[in-house]
Amino acid sequence: MASQNASLALLLALALLVQAAFGNIECENLEKESCAYAVSSAGKRCVLDKHVRRSGAEKYACTTSDIDADKLKNWIESDECIEACGLDRSELGISSDSLLEAQFAKQLCSNRCYSNCPNIVDLYFNLAAGEGVYLPKFCKARGANARREMAEIKSSGYAAPVAESPIDNISASFYGSPALAPTY
Repeated sequence: MASQNASLALLLALALLVQAAFGNIECENLEKESCAYAVSSAGKRCVLDKHVRRSGAEKYACTTSDIDADKLKNWIESDECIEACGLDRSELGISSDSLLEAQFAKQLCSNRCYSNCPNIVDLYFNLAAGEGVYLPKFCKARGANARREMAEIKSSGYAAPVAESPIDNISASFYGSPALAPTY
């Protein structure tokens, strides 16, 4: 537990140093390799878009989405979190579709991701809520009866209240087991 807290503290300190080095982040100024899962200095999520020219050549551009990040600004997601959460920096746009993939759900709900990557958890918390799914319950359902429990979650139509997000409420009792809320 102590080593996990020390690792988390080191990871967050490193992330803050990296953020300070970048100054104000504008999505349109980010390279393809750092765009996905970044948050601008205005608190808007950055998304990678692909444009196909008439010649057939593909060009990638980082753009600012209309999606706000809860209480996060000036953030380029770490490689550690991208790996821990099973994400890909070359992913285009923002979608909740990946929540339906068992391998992705397993990585997102793992303690390594869920407890240490607040930006990603916040994003998927809000995406899941938009689909009528409460992310902590979604993560809890990943056990032996995951398919049946997921069907119940999806059919219940239960969505988290908008004011409650992993960023706002970080007590372990709010999230329960198996994944704890991220801490800062």
